[in-house]
Amino acid sequence: MAKLRLDLDKVSQAREAAWQIAQDTQDYIEQFTTSTIERSICRLLGIDGIDVLGVPLPNVVVDHLESRQLLGHGAAFWLGQAAISLGLEPQEIAERIAKGELDLSQVEPVDSLEIQLWAEKKSKESVAKIHQNRISREEKLREYGDHSGPLIYVIVATGNIYEDIIQAKAAAKQGADVIAVIRTTGQSLLDYVPYGATTEGFGGTMATQENFRLMRAALDEVGEELGRYIRLCNYCSGLCMPEIAVMGAFERLDVMLNDALYGILFRDINMQRTLIDQSFSRLINAAAGIIINTGEDNYLTTSDAYEEAHTVLASQLINEQFALKAGMFEEQMGLGHAFEMNPELKNAFLYELAQAQMARQVFPNAPLKYMPPTKFKTGNIFKAHVQDALFNMVTVISDQKIHLLGMLTEAIHTPFMADRALAIENARYIATTMADFGHDIEFREGGIMEQRANEVLDLALDLLQNIQRDGLFRTIEEGHFAGVKRPFEGGKGLSGVVLKEEQYFNPFIPLLMEESRLGSKRYHQQKLQAEQGEDYE
Repeated sequence: MAKLRLDLDKVSQAREAAWQIAQDTQDYIEQFTTSTIERSICRLLGIDGIDVLGVPLPNVVVDHLESRQLLGHGAAFWLGQAAISLGLEPQEIAERIAKGELDLSQVEPVDSLEIQLWAEKKSKESVAKIHQNRISREEKLREYGDHSGPLIYVIVATGNIYEDIIQAKAAAKQGADVIAVIRTTGQSLLDYVPYGATTEGFGGTMATQENFRLMRAALDEVGEELGRYIRLCNYCSGLCMPEIAVMGAFERLDVMLNDALYGILFRDINMQRTLIDQSFSRLINAAAGIIINTGEDNYLTTSDAYEEAHTVLASQLINEQFALKAGMFEEQMGLGHAFEMNPELKNAFLYELAQAQMARQVFPNAPLKYMPPTKFKTGNIFKAHVQDALFNMVTVISDQKIHLLGMLTEAIHTPFMADRALAIENARYIATTMADFGHDIEFREGGIMEQRANEVLDLALDLLQNIQRDGLFRTIEEGHFAGVKRPFEGGKGLSGVVLKEEQYFNPFIPLLMEESRLGSKRYHQQKLQAEQGEDYE
């Protein structure tokens, strides 16, 4: 592929600064847990369902512990103590708490080592389930194969999971590779996960485990019919980020929106809460073999894409480092960006291509997620199709991997099926006719695109070095990302941040890290053997 001549020393300096930023942040957040991390541990230990009032049982347990100021030890500690002392399973413990029949603070204490051994045994059962889902995905991809070009990514979002299934199957038959079920408006601000199948949503569909299960089964069914593996995507963000990661891991989702900063900037969720939650959610996603998408594309809908392009690169580098700390390998990092340059800007296409090509070279192994133009679209449908075609061209030329299609009616709850079909036809046409275009051109040395890419790199390096000096929290407070300022102690969810006690433990962290390591090893062995024309066993 043609390459821009980038200053690789500056790329290394920028990555080193991002590593230090992530490390400093990680050192701080590891002092804390959150209510939703503990709820996710409850789910991983087998707790599910709701009480008579419709409150999810993981919430019942964690609220119970919070009300007694016990959460600093971790849910696993108290559940283990009750399980050993009373001879109960976690689900039974939760149900008794919900009925007012059990107070965990009154359970007879047992040896902490015994608790840890119990927790480790129970944790291995859940991680085994996650492992099996990962293996199942790998087997299906080997059976059906996976194409090397951009994965066509489309949205369904009717609000009704059963209607979503009809839409998703239609999209797969039209040529879609990834189905993203948009969450209902405002779900990211709910501090609980709704239960069961849902049929009412606004601008999207509730993210629930049952909805995940139903859609996964539907896509497996249509995938078998088509002889293709259809990936499923949802949103692992908001106040329940780790819980949704658990649900996705249990139901074999393939892609998750999972940005380190999105909830802070665009949902006003407290920065401490978000960064703590993203750390554990990414551990789960990494172990499950799920590709994460990050949300840098959102910066360009609130800021000028030309003036603030460097903030996208800086955020991509920070997200990369947080992902690495969670055990993710590069091929799981769907780092985001967007085709959002003002079309009236002279040479806007060149600047867009420069940005996309720079991202591809800085992150050579990442399945970059490229967003279509939205900000500057009008009612002129002919111009809109041209904008989408230009976006598709950049996608193919610069080898973007996750290709979220633009389409005419995407601003309504769910695009018209006819418009989705036209968008897929457009993308496939360009992917075919320009398949090797990026391998058959050169970027002019010192040309507009090369100068632009190095200018963005320079600005990103300056920003990252400033963040390294001031810290990520202060940088967010000052509004350097997307022009949005958020206070350290402000936003939603701060009350759910809990300082860990000395006896705190989370039994899943080492198991998930090991599962991620083995999954990465297996992936790269399979990749190498495929390149050598060998079968992997």
